[in-house]
Amino acid sequence: MPEATTARLTSQIGDLTRREPTQCPPHLQVIVRNDLEHCPRWQFAFASERKDHRYYELVEDTLHPEFDYRYFLLKDAVDQVSAVQPFFLMDLDLLAGASPRFGVIIDAIRRVWPGLMRARALMVGCVAGEGHLDGDEACHRGCAELLASTIAIPARRLGARLIVLKEFPARYRPILDCLIAHGFTRIPSLPMTRLCIDYANFDDYMNHALNSATRKKLRKKFEATARASPSVEMNVVNDATPVIAQIYPLYFQVYQRSKLHFEKLTERYFCDLGRRMGDKVRFFLWRQNERIVAFAACMVHGDAIYAEYIGLDYDVALDLHLYHYVFRDMVSWAIANGYKWFRSSGLNYDPKLHLRHLLDPIDLYVRHTSAPINSVLKRILPVLEPTRYDETLAKFRNYRELWAQPETGLGSAEDTA
Repeated sequence: MPEATTARLTSQIGDLTRREPTQCPPHLQVIVRNDLEHCPRWQFAFASERKDHRYYELVEDTLHPEFDYRYFLLKDAVDQVSAVQPFFLMDLDLLAGASPRFGVIIDAIRRVWPGLMRARALMVGCVAGEGHLDGDEACHRGCAELLASTIAIPARRLGARLIVLKEFPARYRPILDCLIAHGFTRIPSLPMTRLCIDYANFDDYMNHALNSATRKKLRKKFEATARASPSVEMNVVNDATPVIAQIYPLYFQVYQRSKLHFEKLTERYFCDLGRRMGDKVRFFLWRQNERIVAFAACMVHGDAIYAEYIGLDYDVALDLHLYHYVFRDMVSWAIANGYKWFRSSGLNYDPKLHLRHLLDPIDLYVRHTSAPINSVLKRILPVLEPTRYDETLAKFRNYRELWAQPETGLGSAEDTA
């Protein structure tokens, strides 16, 4: 081969190796759990949150097998994965959060029209917990724009008529505001709560944060519990497996007494929670004569402790004032271990109000894949949203934050405390 020809071929090969990768628009790819083995990004997903990728795997393995768990790969212009966004498919009852006084009417109508306000839904977020955007803050806006503009396509392919971004903390409002322009409606979900515990000890918290009437009531309750015989003792463990037969019935008692039911946890969930995430999980156990009468499943992250789930033995819980006793012991432990914030899941707002919690808003973003139906849905969602029918919520001093308009920047939910 002539040298000139060889030189030209070598030059062309060099040009090919230096050519930019094929460009394509950012897009979503739907995958299942097994496909994540080939996605290096997944091992770092949600690394800055208390519920990282391990928690999503745990939930899929232990809760609601009737749900269809899937994942969005958010890919950039060169087909690289910039984020992974878990979602699940379920049959959603839009009237579940409506006022109980409408229950009789709803039941009567559904005898004739069983499918009233029920729909297959694509839920972006976590089955058991609030939702988050994967990736760092620099890529959040691009990910939100991609979800807003393209998510309806895979939703229709998967047979979902509703799309819901489930329970995203209020700090995401400036980022997720782009969803509104694409037909989504933002409504509040039942909020979490937060309490500043940056005090020397529990007595210091009571003296500075609570009014005299509340302090008096609490001390009376604690004195009554202290007089109990046998005494109530607490210890903290990372793994609940050895005591699951005792604590799960206590969780189930609380679950059954709740007026609103969300995810129903399993024994395996509690066991695997400690085994898989022992670095973040703490189980508080309260015993009376070796019998467990209360427990709390908590997670720690940064300067906060999160009270996720509680279980109480109602044979003794009311006489021993266990709810407040459990709260005191958890806060005392958290202060002693350097935590500054006590955060709690939703519901049971009345005692939290008197203990000076603030609301920690979380939002639902909802749209229907049919434009005509979505226009109607926008008008009725504010009537259906669950916070509307909890009278205690309106008594919190930051209640207006449930509906507050987005502000510039992610900000901090703690700056109002």
